[in-house]
Amino acid sequence: MSNALTVSQLNFYIKSLIDSSEPLKNIYIVGEISNFKYYARSGHIYFTLKDDKSQLKAVMFSSYAQRLKFNPEDGMNVVCRGNVSVYDRDGVYQLYVSDMQPDGYGALYMAFEQLKQQLEKEGLFSPEHKKPIPKYPSKIGVATSNTGAAVEDIKNIIQRRYPLCEIIISPTIVQGDQAPADIVHSIKTLDNMGDIDVIIVGRGGGSIEDLWAFNTQQVARAVYECKTPIISAVGHETDFTICDFVSDLRAPTPSAAAELAVPDINELKSFLSNAKQRLSLLLIHRLESEYQRFDSIVYDSVLSDPIKYYESFYDDIKSLNLDLSKAFEHCVKTSRLRLGQLAGRLDALSPLAVLGRGYGVIKGQDECVIKSVGQIKTDDKVEIVLRDGSAVCTVNEVKEYEQ
Repeated sequence: MSNALTVSQLNFYIKSLIDSSEPLKNIYIVGEISNFKYYARSGHIYFTLKDDKSQLKAVMFSSYAQRLKFNPEDGMNVVCRGNVSVYDRDGVYQLYVSDMQPDGYGALYMAFEQLKQQLEKEGLFSPEHKKPIPKYPSKIGVATSNTGAAVEDIKNIIQRRYPLCEIIISPTIVQGDQAPADIVHSIKTLDNMGDIDVIIVGRGGGSIEDLWAFNTQQVARAVYECKTPIISAVGHETDFTICDFVSDLRAPTPSAAAELAVPDINELKSFLSNAKQRLSLLLIHRLESEYQRFDSIVYDSVLSDPIKYYESFYDDIKSLNLDLSKAFEHCVKTSRLRLGQLAGRLDALSPLAVLGRGYGVIKGQDECVIKSVGQIKTDDKVEIVLRDGSAVCTVNEVKEYEQ
């Protein structure tokens, strides 16, 4: 048939009708996300919007997806803004999304909660990672805008409270798309200086959009990785940012951060004055105590009358001397008695005692004692030693007894 349409022609015609329909342009659709798919290579997002009765395919191209402040996921109720059109190849109509917001919550609030939960799970908020703030810093770094009330308040308060401290300002963009990278740069610059004792990072108050740079992941990780202690001072007292949770100390305002960073020199002077008075009193009391001790030593001890002190030992010395003499006499008597006993035993064994009983010792010509007749022969001269002398004799005959 000459009037038959091809599939492509029909799809193109339906697409033209839908694209020309004003009610289908810049339309808002609310629904629950399902079949969510994110292609990292292209950056495009594909998903389905559904309610309890129907569903609608949707796509969000990377140019729009990269603007999202939160991470869409299955089961999340959202409000999408976009245009309804037909995908020629498949012949299906779908919603081409240009913006997406969580239903019932702001996108920034949702993004804040999502990032907070993620970083908390990773341990970036853990107390054990918090570094102590030094009590008496000599140099403070400040990462904030170099114009405005915040930086002026910080400088004035530090100079008033603790003029001994030097202030290093790192001018920083704190609002807008360039702010996160610039905040990270300022933190790293101050940290790398090496002599900064504490860093104040923050800005004055504003809307959640104005403060959003301090809710980004790159700023949070820069604060966490910083070796120098960081005080977060973003917005007003009721404002909380991710930077507050990661930092080592959160201050409700920039002015409060300056007060937390340095001590009050007037309070230090008062403390030192009081300490001086207390030390003086302690020193006076100590000196008085030592004087009393000295007087006690001089007047109540041996130093007051050394002779009297030593007299107390005379009786002890006499008693000890008497005991020593008695002990010595007893020892001598005991030793003499022992010596007599040993002398008697020794005398009983002496050769002279044997000689005294009528025995004699015969020595040969070589002065050796003769113990056997085999040592002598006839006509040998021998010496007979008796108790009171000796006699030299000639052997006339040698007799040997039978065994």
